[in-house]
Formats: sequence, C-alpha cells, structure tokens
Amino acid sequence: MSAITSQETERLTRRGLRLAQVTVVYNVVEGTVAIAAGIAAGLVSVIGFGIDSGIESIAAVLVGLRLAARLRRGRADEKKEKITLRLVAVTFFILAAYVTFEGIRSLIEGERPETSWLAIGLLVTSIIVMPVLAVMKTLVGRRLGDNLILADAAETRICVLLSISTLAGLLLYMLTGAGWLDPVAGFIIAAFAIWEGKEAWEGELIEGEHDDDEPR
Repeated sequence: MSAITSQETERLTRRGLRLAQVTVVYNVVEGTVAIAAGIAAGLVSVIGFGIDSGIESIAAVLVGLRLAARLRRGRADEKKEKITLRLVAVTFFILAAYVTFEGIRSLIEGERPETSWLAIGLLVTSIIVMPVLAVMKTLVGRRLGDNLILADAAETRICVLLSISTLAGLLLYMLTGAGWLDPVAGFIIAAFAIWEGKEAWEGELIEGEHDDDEPR
C-alpha cells in the first residue's frame, strides 16, 4: 500500500469518525424500534437483535472517541479503554444469557409469537444499510492500515449477519407457523453475542492496533 500524506490521513480519520457517528445514530434508532416491535409481538429474536444494536452502538462510540482523540493529536487512555471493552464484553454475555433463557422458556411453554411487519421492514432496511457502512469502513481502514476501524467494520458485518438470521427466522415462521423457529433464531444471536464478547474481552479492538497505525 502506497504511503499517504498527513492531510489524507486526517481526512480519512475524519471520515472514519463520521461513519462511527452514523453507526451510533442508526443503531440507537434500530435498537429502539426492534425492542418495541419484539415486545409487542413476543418475538425473542427481535428483542435480542434490538439489544445487540445497542451493544453495537457502544462499540462505535468507543471507536469514535478514539478517532476524535487522534484528531485532537492526543492519545486515548489505553487502560480506561480496556476496562470499557471488558464492560462491553459483559453486556454481550448478558445478551447471550437473556436470549438463551427466553428461547428455552418459549420452547418449554410452547409460546407462539405474532407476526410483526414492522420488525420485518426494519430488518430489511438493516440488510440494505449496514453492508454499505461496513464496506465504507473497510475501505477507510485498509487505506489507513488501521485495525481499529477494520474491527468496527467487522462489528457492522456481524450486524448484517444478525439481521439476515433474524429475518430468516421470522419469514420461515410466517410460512410454516412453527413457533420454535423464533427461539432458534435467538440462539443464533446468542452465539454471535458470545463470539463478540470474547473478542471484546480479549481486547481485540485495542491490542490488534499498533503504534505505527497512528496518524502521523
């Protein structure tokens, strides 16, 4: 990869910051709507998807704070960031436990969720919007050689996978009437949450970054 000027580094860093900010705003709206729709329809997977959107927002906030610190030509407090990432990891594990518990309870009690067109519309929108954000972040991260932005892009790609798995569960339920498909979709979300939590706990977003990735 060819060397880039300090001006281009700053420009790309600002673009990365804007993408992180857009991610936060979108995920907050997405999470709020998903949780409301999930509760109204009794859809465990959609509630879990909404909670995951909140967690994705936290990750984007962390990235945004780091990039903002770089633009101020300061250095982020690595110790505090690592502690914050551990807290984020805990929220992932809580999400996985919640979705798994609710899914098992739903299977045992034989609950039948309602169809939610609002949730379906939201998931379709996410499948359209989030891949675009992921690609844009990846391009910026690769050009800067920045593992932090690339990790944020990976988080966004996981959100796409969650959207697809949740939507598939809802559509299959509509077609077959099999109530067990919703908790199964929830279990898939739980698996993704555990994986994300492990990455955050191990400090992948921070430890994967090297000093020579800092803007010069």
